[in-house]
Amino acid sequence: MPLRRITHSLAATALVLAAASPLSHAAEALDQPEGQLPLNDLRIFTKVYDHIRNGYVEEVTDATLLEYAIKGMLSELDPHSSYLDAVSYDDLQVNTKGEFGGLGIEVGMENGFVKVISPIDDTPARRAGVEAGDLIIKLGDKSVKGMSMSEAIKEMRGPKGSDIIVTIVREGIDQPFDLTITRDIIKVKSVRARILEPGYGYVRVAQFQLGTGSDLVNAIHDLQEQDRELKGLILDLRNNPGGVLQASVEVTDAFLEEGLVVYTEGRIANADLQYSAKPGDETDGLPLVVLINDGSASASEIVAGALQDHRRAVIMGTESFGKGSVQTVIPISDERAIKLTTALYFTPNGRSIQAQGIVPDIIVERARVTAIRPRNRLTEADLSGHLDNANGGEESKSKDREAAQRNNGELLDRDNQLFEALNLLKGLHIFAQQQQPGTKVARAAEEQ
Repeated sequence: MPLRRITHSLAATALVLAAASPLSHAAEALDQPEGQLPLNDLRIFTKVYDHIRNGYVEEVTDATLLEYAIKGMLSELDPHSSYLDAVSYDDLQVNTKGEFGGLGIEVGMENGFVKVISPIDDTPARRAGVEAGDLIIKLGDKSVKGMSMSEAIKEMRGPKGSDIIVTIVREGIDQPFDLTITRDIIKVKSVRARILEPGYGYVRVAQFQLGTGSDLVNAIHDLQEQDRELKGLILDLRNNPGGVLQASVEVTDAFLEEGLVVYTEGRIANADLQYSAKPGDETDGLPLVVLINDGSASASEIVAGALQDHRRAVIMGTESFGKGSVQTVIPISDERAIKLTTALYFTPNGRSIQAQGIVPDIIVERARVTAIRPRNRLTEADLSGHLDNANGGEESKSKDREAAQRNNGELLDRDNQLFEALNLLKGLHIFAQQQQPGTKVARAAEEQ
């Protein structure tokens, strides 16, 4: 989620409620000054409050009831606004730094249940088989129905090494099923990078934390040191649930020379903001493919949308999650805060991602693909007495081809989307080479 941190000095508001008045609702509506709280609705609230306090089967303190009222107000606004008690507030502050305890799941609320936006890489949830889109209906022996987001998160937290049984409903599976997950200390490394094969680099951003922008730049420089002749990069944002808004701006900035990255619009004065790239593309314009899927949310969509609008990258995969709102964390005491949706964000071309998502330039579904191997693996180079290559080139024997096919096949079997992204990068490089002055293709085009 895009997260902007601000601190407000909030004045306490005292409400003095009079006894019931004979005024009609219409008269109250006419006499009520604009901007003031509706008197009749406040009376209804106090009646409900009084009935609960006096008639509920168990005694509940006023402080608890008022806290429940605050939680209810926020939870009914949208799935991402919430009340943060001391534990939740502390967890949120820790999460943005990249270390927290629990299962390793980015979650939201849907129809009263916990919905998995994305399991985080290298966490107990990912290893146990939790998938984006799963609906959690029970945590241990407790039904999630009726829990607030903070209550559900509290249930998922626990000491390292302790187990929790999570009951999941998954599309395509008829019955709910249980997963036993062992809690751990979650240390999220937001950026990982490696050379896929000579000339082609891979950068994975798992979550947008405070230091993700600088981590990405360092990862790009490391790849450039490892391979001085990089021909293209893949930026993997799949199952990235988002995070800090500024980090998404910094990641996008790393690939742009200039231009608008994202802007936000809201009701309050400081909600309307614009973020732009600073001069300098860290990759010097290398071809770029960005992978997204339905687990790519919020800050991930900011990056994909901006690079797509600027035509800086080819977006590949499946449609993203569609979270286009900004949450502001507003402290209301030393230990408590509210997380309030205060703005919507828009891509440089003015697209709202909210409830729509980013549509890839090339749709590639995640699938299990099995390559069909030819039966006859014999090549000319395997034949006894074959002629040498006329240009003195290296021979291509069946064993050499099998090794190359095996490497490609392993990537295809493991991750077909990444395999297709790599092939696209190779195609972009070949096309760019053909357009360079001096090539046969370029000369033919000039002659025409």
